Amino acid sequence: MTQKITSALLVTTLLGGCSMAPAYHVPAQLTPLPANFKAEPGWAQAVPADTAPKGDWWKLFGDPTLDALEAKVAVTNQNVAQARAAWMQARAAVAVDRAAQLPTAGISAGATRARSQTATGPAIGNSFNVGASASWAVDLWGKLGNTTAQAKANAEASAGDLANATLSAQAALADNYLSLRAVDAEKALLDATVAADAQALKVVRNQYAVGVVSRATVDAALATLDSATASAQDLARQRAAYEDAVAVLAGENPSAFTIAPAAWTPTIPDVPGVVPGDILQRRPDIASAERQVAAANANIGIQRAAFFPQLSLSASAGSTAGSLGQVLSAATSVWSLGGNLAETLLDWGARSAQVRAAREGYNSAVAGYRQTVLTAFQQVEDNLAASNAYGAQAPKLAEAADADARNAGIARNQLAAGTVDYTSVANAIAQANNSRQSQIANEVNRQITAVALIEAIGGGWRTPAARSEP
Repeated sequence: MTQKITSALLVTTLLGGCSMAPAYHVPAQLTPLPANFKAEPGWAQAVPADTAPKGDWWKLFGDPTLDALEAKVAVTNQNVAQARAAWMQARAAVAVDRAAQLPTAGISAGATRARSQTATGPAIGNSFNVGASASWAVDLWGKLGNTTAQAKANAEASAGDLANATLSAQAALADNYLSLRAVDAEKALLDATVAADAQALKVVRNQYAVGVVSRATVDAALATLDSATASAQDLARQRAAYEDAVAVLAGENPSAFTIAPAAWTPTIPDVPGVVPGDILQRRPDIASAERQVAAANANIGIQRAAFFPQLSLSASAGSTAGSLGQVLSAATSVWSLGGNLAETLLDWGARSAQVRAAREGYNSAVAGYRQTVLTAFQQVEDNLAASNAYGAQAPKLAEAADADARNAGIARNQLAAGTVDYTSVANAIAQANNSRQSQIANEVNRQITAVALIEAIGGGWRTPAARSEP
């Protein structure tokens, strides 16, 4: 019985199906996309070498500890978990809205036994009933279809948000981890400086003992050593902050998380290039923004459909009898078919206002999409320019660090020989320390800029055959 009713309602699909939503097109950019990036005109090699990672971009840094930490982000990072749950929720909403376009059907059955008083005395009787019903809201003007399209676009935007949250967490973890390793390098430099200062203090004390230098020189050497030793506490504070940040990004409790000190290998990855047009397909935040535009476009159709009559159809059939044997007989069955057409005649401009609001929502989404694209290009250009600048500084800083280190070594030897005073040695050691710190800062800045550049182009890359993958 239910099957017959549902089949009858499905025939009416011939009535339905125009959409009030404008035809959707991805919004055009306000200005044409350039052929190359301004900061790096030749940076257009879209496919990395075969040995380069095709998604796990952090492997470019060649650090197994970083690799292990990054692998946790997609699994245990709680911001990513929240974005994943939001995406799953949005997918479920699509299924709900899609189901609303189809007929609903149900069945019922019941039995009663009742006592009544008649002229001849009390009477006890049985009553049995069975019934089926179905209903369908006919989507004449595409309201339900556009609602589903809106939900689907929102789910796709949510998928982009998930990918963006994952990429952002991965990039933030890499930033903090690389900064931590730079602190380790500074600590190694500080340890060497403290050792040099301690040796200088020893020499000065020996010179003071034989009357070659004054007590003031000894005090100056002692103050220099104490200052260098105290700097270790600030480095420990910085390292702890970076370590705690890495823990949270990896989904670990900072109180039970440690990263063992290790020698720093300042690998500067060669980030494979992309052409400007690829940014629109690669970045998950751009994909999310574009899908939000599509959802806003569907909403216009939803609101416009309110101007037209809404049709719903219903059908029911059932049977009531005094015995189970008669409950399904034709003599005891009843049925009904019906339709309902509803139209609002007076709403004081509410529907028109809702359409205007939907159109402005669309305009807002378009502006947001275009702004996201502009920001993406700004980030790529900024990081390309920074990469070029840091790269140009690197050889000069390395040359200066080597020269100052040699000069400090000569000065220490001269102090031991008694040919120079302590002030000259202290200045040489300080200069060598500053030069090496500048070199470390340049190296970590180049690493972090590489991370930012990878994030700006949308994360890992694919070979042409898999280019469409997120």
